[in-house]
Parts: sequence; structure tokens; C-alpha cells
Amino acid sequence: MKYMLLIYFDEQALAPEQETQIMADCTRFTDQLKAQGHFLASDRLHPTSTATSVRTKEGKRLVTDGPFAETREQLGGYCLIEAKDLDEAIEIASQVPPGRLGTIEVRPVMEINY
Repeated sequence: MKYMLLIYFDEQALAPEQETQIMADCTRFTDQLKAQGHFLASDRLHPTSTATSVRTKEGKRLVTDGPFAETREQLGGYCLIEAKDLDEAIEIASQVPPGRLGTIEVRPVMEINY
């Protein structure tokens, strides 16, 4: 089963030396997931200052700068994995390096065949 690990942390609190270490740890973690057959995809996101939110109401488009919600932690990246069940996905999520700085949300992927 596929699981999306959504990586949240306070992007304003990330010091440059922390960022360098976390990125190195993420590279090693990704290599480990690949070797174990769990890795499907992952990427880091640009800061929320580069985000654009789009809403459509009654056929009209509303575009605003930045994320929709003001939160203490921001979505900073994701990792798409293959796991046998939720317990295994949680175990993998507990090892995601940026989890030391924030929260890893684990969500099963609803696969739709178009």
C-alpha cells in the first residue's frame, strides 16, 4: 500500500547548519528506503513565501499569495512510500530526519485509475 508522509516544520526556525545536516540525513535516509524497496518519490518544497493559493467559487478564480492557513508548522516536503500496512508506514515515518524538527503526517494514498 502507498502512504504519503507529509513533512511539517517551522521553516523560520531552521538554521543554515541544521538545514545542511537535515539534507545530508535525508539523502542517507532515502538511500536506505530505496535499498529496502519502500521508496517511491520525495521532494522538498520551496518556502511558503513562494506559494500561491487558488480557489474557485461559483466559477470565479481567486488567486492569493502564500499558503491558505496560518500555522506554526508549514508543509516543507513529502515522501511517498510503499509499506505493507499502517504500522510499517508509521515506523518509517518515525525515522524521517525532518521529523526531529516538527511533525510527519502519515496518510494512505487512495489510488484512482483514470
